[in-house]
Amino acid sequence: MSTATMDVPEVPTGSRVNYLNAQYGVKSWLLTTDHKRIAVLYLVSITLMFFVGGFFAVLMRLHLIEPQGALVQPETYNKLFTMHGVIMVFFFLVPSIPATLGNFLVPLMIGARDLAFPKLNLLSWYIYVVGACFTLYAVISGGVDTGWTFYTPYSSSFSHTSVIPTALGVFITGFSSILTGLNFVVTIHKMRAPGLTWFRLPLFIWAIYATSIIFILGTPVIAITLFLLGLERLLHIGIFDPAIGGDPILFQHLFWFYSHPAVYIMILPGMGVMSELVTCFSRKRIFGYSFIAFSSLAIAIISFLVWGHHMFVTGQSIYAGLIFSVLSFLVAIPSAVKVFNWTATLYKGSISYDAPMLYALGFIGLFTMGGLTGLFLASLATDVHLNGTYFIVAHFHYIMVGGAVMAYLGGIHFWWPKITGRLYPDGWARFAALVIFVGFNLTFFPQFMLGYLGMPRRFAVYPAEFQVLNVMSSAGASILGIGYLIPLIYLTWSMRYGPAAGPNPWGAKGLEWTTPSPPPTENFEEIPVVTEDAYDYAHSTVTRG
Repeated sequence: MSTATMDVPEVPTGSRVNYLNAQYGVKSWLLTTDHKRIAVLYLVSITLMFFVGGFFAVLMRLHLIEPQGALVQPETYNKLFTMHGVIMVFFFLVPSIPATLGNFLVPLMIGARDLAFPKLNLLSWYIYVVGACFTLYAVISGGVDTGWTFYTPYSSSFSHTSVIPTALGVFITGFSSILTGLNFVVTIHKMRAPGLTWFRLPLFIWAIYATSIIFILGTPVIAITLFLLGLERLLHIGIFDPAIGGDPILFQHLFWFYSHPAVYIMILPGMGVMSELVTCFSRKRIFGYSFIAFSSLAIAIISFLVWGHHMFVTGQSIYAGLIFSVLSFLVAIPSAVKVFNWTATLYKGSISYDAPMLYALGFIGLFTMGGLTGLFLASLATDVHLNGTYFIVAHFHYIMVGGAVMAYLGGIHFWWPKITGRLYPDGWARFAALVIFVGFNLTFFPQFMLGYLGMPRRFAVYPAEFQVLNVMSSAGASILGIGYLIPLIYLTWSMRYGPAAGPNPWGAKGLEWTTPSPPPTENFEEIPVVTEDAYDYAHSTVTRG
């Protein structure tokens, strides 16, 4: 599906033991340097964190059924939305696709036997787990109530909750992101198969490469910021607290300088997944390959220039606000390029509505909605009214949940036969995709209306006139939660009872589809030679099965 490949020697099934059966026992997994096994370790860890963070979201929506709150005290509610945000952003959304699908696919897609630094890859997973343990400890020890943004001076001087363990967990996990990004950049530069030029690379690789640049350049900034927050909290050094000579606006500049690019850490890999799914299930060469490739790099670069649009109401200069507003509109252009090119690829394509394609179509619709509503927030006039309301919550979730999570699930369903060697029940998979799409829109579309009407976010109570829309949102969250549980059940079932998958069940293009399912430990018996352009379905003789 991605890079066209010929001259690849066929690897008979069983000629090399696949990575799932190479060794047995927990120790062999915990000490592995196989990129595919490390991807599975990440998959298990990240899935656990997803459901922990999702549990807090369920409690919030149950609480908000009643205008005066039906479940917890306001102080507990503050901890719920904080822990939900911290876990979902830093321990699920940021690492989800790069750490799982990226780890599994980058060497396979470029014809390499592993990543450039296999031991560093394993270390990155251990660092992730250690960071997650600190944050889970904070949950057990009472939680944190600062919001996932850790805004000072409340977080550095006034909160009496577990700020230090939570911030330390995020700080530690940041090193996992840096090592992963470094590993991907070196691997893509130095280990591509013969004939695999930059413009024969799968677009998923371009997206991972752009994401890795943000990992390397942006993550140290949030690490330094949280380190300074800890210093002020422990030693009462005047960095952010104005009462002791600090500047709280400085914290926001540092935090958003990383956290707006982090939005694209979460969504760029998903865009790469979309390019793979759209071209495969429309049986067409991707429209505007070079534009999509360069748009990934453009997003990575421009994302570092727009952090100030999170600060329109902080009192910054109106001229600075104007510049940040223009740049925020500008960053929408490369995202729009991708959507238009995916749509053009679908035009007159031979579309098959398999489960991965349903997730792809859901992504395009939801991401487009999230992107268009982002333009309201890029405008100074409308942002002043909408800032701090549920409009922000809806916009963010349309991008992150409607976009990143839909792409993640689409990628998992697409490459699941390659990862496990097993097929899942397609009917259940399609049903789950539809349930998630309906549940998502019922959950978050009412929040656009709530925000427009002025309902502030992060409040445990609200005026009674907003109850109907909140009940709709809570009902949608119940449907969405069921939608997320269904794939967990049938994918787990498929690992034992699913029919065996052939090397290429989708009839896709790309080096990863030339290996058995699951792939051998060494990926390829001989390094393949690439002789065709990416996504050359017009000359494909590959059939599905």
